[in-house]
Amino acid sequence: MHFNKVVKGSLQFIFLMVLFLYGSNIKAQNFNQDLQKLQLAYKLISTFYVDSVDNEKLVEDAIVGMLKNLDPHSEYLSQEEVRKLNEPLDGGFEGVGVQFNILNDTLLVVAPISGGPSEKVGILAGDRIIYIDDENVAGIGLTNSGVQQRLKGKKGTEVRLKILRKGSDKLLDFTVERDKIPIYSVEASYMASDDVGYIKISQFSATTSSEFEKSLKDLNKQGMKNLILDLRGNPGGYLKAAIEVVNEFLDADKLIVYTEGMTNPRREYHSSSEGLFKKGKVAVLINEGSASASEIVTGAIQDWDRGIVLGRRSFGKGLVQRPLNLQDGSMIKLTIAKYYTPSGRCIQKPYDKGVDAYRREIYMRDVLHQENDSVSHKGPEYHTKSSQRLVYGGGGINPDIFIAADTTGYSDYYRDLIALGVINRYVLSFMDKNRVGLKERYSNYKEFNNSFEIDDKMISDLLDEGKKEKITSDINELEVSLSLLKNQLKALIARNIWGVNEYFQTINPNSNEFNKALEILSSDKSYSNLLN
Repeated sequence: MHFNKVVKGSLQFIFLMVLFLYGSNIKAQNFNQDLQKLQLAYKLISTFYVDSVDNEKLVEDAIVGMLKNLDPHSEYLSQEEVRKLNEPLDGGFEGVGVQFNILNDTLLVVAPISGGPSEKVGILAGDRIIYIDDENVAGIGLTNSGVQQRLKGKKGTEVRLKILRKGSDKLLDFTVERDKIPIYSVEASYMASDDVGYIKISQFSATTSSEFEKSLKDLNKQGMKNLILDLRGNPGGYLKAAIEVVNEFLDADKLIVYTEGMTNPRREYHSSSEGLFKKGKVAVLINEGSASASEIVTGAIQDWDRGIVLGRRSFGKGLVQRPLNLQDGSMIKLTIAKYYTPSGRCIQKPYDKGVDAYRREIYMRDVLHQENDSVSHKGPEYHTKSSQRLVYGGGGINPDIFIAADTTGYSDYYRDLIALGVINRYVLSFMDKNRVGLKERYSNYKEFNNSFEIDDKMISDLLDEGKKEKITSDINELEVSLSLLKNQLKALIARNIWGVNEYFQTINPNSNEFNKALEILSSDKSYSNLLN
């Protein structure tokens, strides 16, 4: 690649964009000197280095080097990384629309995605895909990435599948026309009690607002008076989506969040009069995996005393990134401001000790045995907007009620079963043999949840599956984890038959955060005391 094209087309573009867009006060002379220094370094390396040099990679490495010492979230993304980044946040991708797994070196359809092209042509859960476009994919060591390469493709293109279905003595032919496959950010939505609804948001994408609105309408029709909003493990996403979710809860003209940076003046975002849940009681569940847009939602609800927050201190990611697109389709995500809650708390946790220390901080919370991180982490004091309750800044959102992670059912044995995929493989195998019988026996999820139990034979079969991975069962560790193990198995079976909604309905009753939220929402006195 030509020297002038690489350097002037990348480095100079970056610096000129910074100068033009952000009003930098760097003098042109100093800028030219700095740029000439970079150009000279590049030319010296290209000319005199002992081995051949990949010029494009050299420039990319220079950009990465400039960004890595700024803050933990400014970064360079290649063209391919940009494409992969946008897929989940845009709310979909293009393909045939199946959830799959590889069982015994065979491509198994776990479930066709609802409304997707595979479901429309009649592909069913439990089907085995043997041929893709006349290529045998059974018994060849197929990988997940290999499946995606073969099944993903542009909308409107076709893929031919030959499928082996239980009960059929020949392969079935299907032609599937690829289409836009939705990725849902509202994972679960159901009535947790007679008057308490539950909504789980996994990320804030382009479709979150419409999904959330639909869930609220459905739950309102079912008699919802109060709501549990589950943001545990939600890494964030689009600011617009977070603002639209908060707007469902707050009265008109309430400050939701504001941003501010050295070269970016304060910008405020306010609620409107529209919204579906302005009055009912709210409980927000968070943990150390709740970040960015999740923290904006939680901080706004907490600062306006609109609901209670339960769980553990959130991650503390409150930096505003501006995407700067480069000519080749790559991108620089550059931090330009910070997020602040309505009370003035900066969501971003400190990063002045370096990127490594910043990334380790989330794990150090457990290593240091901070049983009540909300108490041990007391930063600057702030007060909520309505009742003037004391809340703390310093990074992340501290819950109103701290609930430690429940590790009573965890053991090394349980961890190994999860880590090596034994539990998932066992469930796939179990469903392959019992799907038809289970559907005949249980006409709906309620019947299944009330009467289905994980019996001793299932546990014994699971242990045998573990032995294949050389996981030695320990009777004491098994006893510690047995209840957790049974609940996980039942939830995964429910998901395999019905969907993610039923998975959470099965798993949540064993969650301390969930149960505490239900308890508080059922008591007007307890709820009011927390908010006053």
